[in-house]
Parts: sequence; C-alpha cells; structure tokens
Amino acid sequence: MSLSKIAESIGSSATIKLNETANSLRAQGVPVIHLGGGEPKSKAPAEAITAASAKLDTGEIRYTPTAGIMPLREAVVEYTEEYYHRKVTPGNVLVSSGAKQAIMMALQAVLNPGDELIYPVPYWVSYPEMVKLVGAKPVAVSPEQDPCQPTMDEIRAEVTPSTKAIMLNSPNNPSGTVYSPELISAVVDFCESKNIYLIMDDIYHRLVFDGQTAANCYEYSSKKTDDSKIILINGVSKSYAMTGFRIGWAVAAKEVISAMSRIQSHFSSGSSELTQWAAVGALNGSQAAVATLQKTLENNRDLMVGRLSSIDGVRVTKPGGTFYCFPDFSSIEKDSARLADYLLKKAQVVTVPGIEFGLEGHLRISFCGTEKDIIEGSGRIKAALATY
Repeated sequence: MSLSKIAESIGSSATIKLNETANSLRAQGVPVIHLGGGEPKSKAPAEAITAASAKLDTGEIRYTPTAGIMPLREAVVEYTEEYYHRKVTPGNVLVSSGAKQAIMMALQAVLNPGDELIYPVPYWVSYPEMVKLVGAKPVAVSPEQDPCQPTMDEIRAEVTPSTKAIMLNSPNNPSGTVYSPELISAVVDFCESKNIYLIMDDIYHRLVFDGQTAANCYEYSSKKTDDSKIILINGVSKSYAMTGFRIGWAVAAKEVISAMSRIQSHFSSGSSELTQWAAVGALNGSQAAVATLQKTLENNRDLMVGRLSSIDGVRVTKPGGTFYCFPDFSSIEKDSARLADYLLKKAQVVTVPGIEFGLEGHLRISFCGTEKDIIEGSGRIKAALATY
C-alpha cells in the first residue's frame, strides 16, 4: 500500500501506546501498576462539572466559533493577567482541543518546510513528530553538564539560518526540571534579538514544588504582545486534572492567532461547547482544587524519590515540578526500552523508556497515582532489579 512520506516518517506516541498496553493487561486480569501515565487521578473541579452540567441541561450544544467561545477566551485573558502579569485581549487567544492541538496549530502557522525548530533534551515525545508533520526539521539540544538543564550557549550553538523557532517546556516533561529564570530570560532575549519564535509549553506551570514558581516568559520580554513572537501554550488538562475535557489554548500576537484560527477552521473547527464551558467554570471558580493537587503531588514526589533512591545503582534527581521523575538506570541497564520491557514482564509495572524523550538510560516514572501505587510499584521495581 502506498502511503505518504510524512505518514511513513511518523512513529506512534510511546506514552499513548503504553496506556493502551496497560489497559489491555488489566482487562486480562494482570495486576499491572501504571507508573508511566501523565494523568492526575483527582477529580475535575466542582465548578467545571457544574458549568458543564448547566450547559448540558439546556439541550443546546452547538458549533462554536473556531477561536473559542467568548466567555472562555475572556477567562484566558484574566488567567494570563493573573499568572503572567500580561494584559491581552480575546483576539490574542485561540482555544483548541487540548494543548497538543494548540501546539500543532502554532507549528503549522509559523513553520515552512525546511525550517528548523530547536528544543532541549529531554523533550516530550510528540515534539519531533509534530515538527515533522509540517515538513520542518526537529533539532534536539543535548545538555552536557546537567542532562536535563540546557544552557543558552548550548541552544545558541544549534541555531542556523534555517532556525525559525525555539520550544521550551518548563516544568519539563519528562524530567520535572524547572528551567532557571536566567535561562528563560536569555532565551527570550535571544529570540527577540534574532526575530525567532519562542513557543512556551507551560502546561505544568502551576504544578511546581518547594515554594518555587515557574519563570514567566513575559517578564523578560520588551515587546508588546502584538509585536512579540512568543506563543504561550496552556490548558486545563494537568493543573485542573481535566485531561478528558480536551481544552487547551494559545496566547500570541493577533496576527499569529488569526493564522492559527484559519488553520483550525479547516482542521477541527471549534472545540466542544460543553467542555469549553467546563473550562470556563474551572478558570473562573475557586482554585482550591489546583492547590490541593499541587500539594498531593509534592507529597507523592517525596515518597517516590525516597523509594527510588533506596535502589542500588539508581540515580534520582528530585523534580521541581510536574508529576514525573526521570531516574538514571544506566549503571544497571543502558537500554531503556529493554529495561522498561523487563519491568513490565517481571514486575508488571509500566514505565516509559527514556529514549522516547531523547535520553537513553533513564525511565520516566510518574507519581500522579495513589500512594499505594507508588509504594507497591517502586517495591516491585526494586525487587525485580535485585535479580537483573
């Protein structure tokens, strides 16, 4: 069968594939513990459910404007002012069916075939494939001193005349690293001086620990929003534990948002009206659910790091945010895919190979589940590795 070159070049999402594997094994009665997932286990905020229910009760669930319903775009405007101290307008906002779609719309809006987009290792599994989907070239930057914290010099070294954009994800999936304010400041300044787009994937920006806050890219920008090449990506999936609602957004210059909206009009049209209203409820309601989730995750992090640190040969760096840690197992097994497969078969624990994120020898292990899962899962890993 003849397929397109793009289709043949794109691999499956490793994380989604592992979710399917875990669900299949559970359906067979296998007592799998899933420590590879990226989905908080807490319930969606009550305000989100109330808002969605009220809309559902009307029986009037219709098409929406491509860029999103005005109440949600206005809620994003308020959110951006509160958490980023940046005044924008609804014309600077595009609502999409998840942050992943918002990133895809941004890439399609700003990249041409042959353009290069730079991002640090480790990276979210979809970044290289998404860049390839628009015919552009993904360029990964591998830090030397700290494997999860790049320097501006390392990023600058990969810039060529074909570089069109840099993409950062902080706090970082998979490592949980919170990039330093100095790095964010330097990247913003560099992008503005070189007229390069900066795509900030901030989906985890409120899930930070130890009294930290994630660096605010707008704090270091000298440009007005409509003159800026910053594209800020966010959504309700992680901080609000609303993964299944599939609502994300982008904040950028009106010209960029207009282009993204035109593309989205042919791609998917507007997102579900029902889940957009749920997002309005979450953003405009009490933020107690976010604070509770953040505290729960911080406690889970401490538990997971303590448990993994007790395993001989495993090096663990305490993550500053997200709900992942990225331990180094290379002294035990350098082939992360082989190790993940061994742990699934021997210990019935799902982890994600580090090679999927561009860094061999590591496994992404999630602590967004229950304390019971963390204790049992890490215990199984320790026992399995004792006989590896």
